[in-house]
Amino acid sequence: MKTKLLTLITLLLCVVQVNAQQGKPSVKVFSNFNYDMNPEESEAEFKEFELKRAYLGYSYSMDENFSTKITFDVGSNDGGSAYTAFLKIAALNWKYSENLNLSFGMIGTKNFKFMEKNWGRRYIEKSALDKYKWANSADLGLSANYKLSNKMSIEGQILNGEGYKKTQESNGLFRGGAGITYKVNSNIALRLFHDVTPRAEYNDSTETQNITTGAITYKGNSFTIGAESSLMQNANNISDEEQELMSIYGSFKLSDNYTLFARYDDATETSKAGTYMIYGVERMMTKGVKIALNVQSWTDDVDDAEAQNTLFLNLEYKF
Repeated sequence: MKTKLLTLITLLLCVVQVNAQQGKPSVKVFSNFNYDMNPEESEAEFKEFELKRAYLGYSYSMDENFSTKITFDVGSNDGGSAYTAFLKIAALNWKYSENLNLSFGMIGTKNFKFMEKNWGRRYIEKSALDKYKWANSADLGLSANYKLSNKMSIEGQILNGEGYKKTQESNGLFRGGAGITYKVNSNIALRLFHDVTPRAEYNDSTETQNITTGAITYKGNSFTIGAESSLMQNANNISDEEQELMSIYGSFKLSDNYTLFARYDDATETSKAGTYMIYGVERMMTKGVKIALNVQSWTDDVDDAEAQNTLFLNLEYKF
């Protein structure tokens, strides 16, 4: 399997070299150094260098209406391998008209793109729905985006539902979703998205899982604030099981190169049962290179729980 993956990556790089003038290759890497600030008694502080993610991609436009994109995601997996390559994106995009765009294949999902874009620091931490595994970042399926006006757009998707690391389950059920984004003005944007996962078995204890997400962001000249709240009904297709998740984030630009940022996740009403916080400072080193010194803190939702703090130095470089 590893040999096949390496062969695929090699072929991709060959295509990139041959068609470099017509297409666009891309590389993005997330790495960090982290230091445990709450070691157990008699234990040394844990510290390590990590390479979290490496994205290798290539995009190509056939003409003004058709384009394609391929992205390999190199990172850890459930099997214990630190660096395994997965095909994350293999999509054909069709610009049907000035207002309608269609994507087919292994596509990026729509569930949390709004927060991921406005949070803007994926190299430090995933957006809330992604972090707590309420949705997948990519999947096999079909999506559509329609621009109703300069202020409003709608979108929908039909997916296998297993994500880009797994094949379709034997039940053959699809996961669907639809959303709307409204730009109130140049500063404020609103977002509503509804996700549906049907049940595989029909009995009194199962129901269709529904996730409804509402979000808002405000962008000023030197600062951004945003919030996202999600409600999961019939969680994991168990009737009447509910979970709630909220994330608040913001940033303040000190200068052209320095930005303060913070984020707070309330996951007390989820299966993780805790709260998560990030605060730090980011520096733009040069075009395509960012570094951030920050503290990440997790607190279990139990009496007398102490925050588990970790100091991070995160690095993103892309070209």
